[in-house]
Amino acid sequence: MDVVIPATIVVPKATFIGVEEPEAHLTAFHTQMMLSGGSDVVHCQLFMSTHTGTTLDWFISLPDGHITSIEQFSTLFREQYIVNRAPPPVSYNLFDVRQYQGESLKDFLNRFEA
Repeated sequence: MDVVIPATIVVPKATFIGVEEPEAHLTAFHTQMMLSGGSDVVHCQLFMSTHTGTTLDWFISLPDGHITSIEQFSTLFREQYIVNRAPPPVSYNLFDVRQYQGESLKDFLNRFEA
């Protein structure tokens, strides 16, 4: 994948070291690429440049020619770092929420203002 990156393309500043939320990184990257434009090959090269440390080691360990599109690269990246995904909100904690004896509804609701 040797291609010259056009001067109009903004190089992403975000880096991924392997402990972040992969979807957040992908969203930030794809948004920046959507605004900058460029070909699929350029996007793959730029996405590779956002990896450091063990994530770069993971990418280097992939066989030559293994990645053929940014969609495939994104899928492989998600699969590799799925364990970093933020857990879904747990709603069962709400079952323990109770209004105190003698507490007004207004005071009860005010306890939950952020």
